[in-house]
Amino acid sequence: MSEFYQEKRDLFLNLIKGSRFKFTPSKGTYFQGLNYSEITTENDVAFAKRLTIEKGIASIPVSVFNSKNQDDKVLRFCFAKTEDTLQKAAEILCRI
Repeated sequence: MSEFYQEKRDLFLNLIKGSRFKFTPSKGTYFQGLNYSEITTENDVAFAKRLTIEKGIASIPVSVFNSKNQDDKVLRFCFAKTEDTLQKAAEILCRI
């Protein structure tokens, strides 16, 4: 991962470290997986949809990428954003 995106990833993770989401820093991508299993039992598609509608933050449910739609309670968030956008996203995620 380029230094540019690694800095954005590190900023995003630092901003959400106080949230209830669990994560392992991603490598080689500008998406970060966040495990929400301690927040809700909703499936990832439903939770992603609710976050978009109710909180105004978009994510990608990981289950849509596997053949059996296995739901591991993980959503992908893109951190290839401006610092201002990452700050706003982190504020939303930390309130969940």
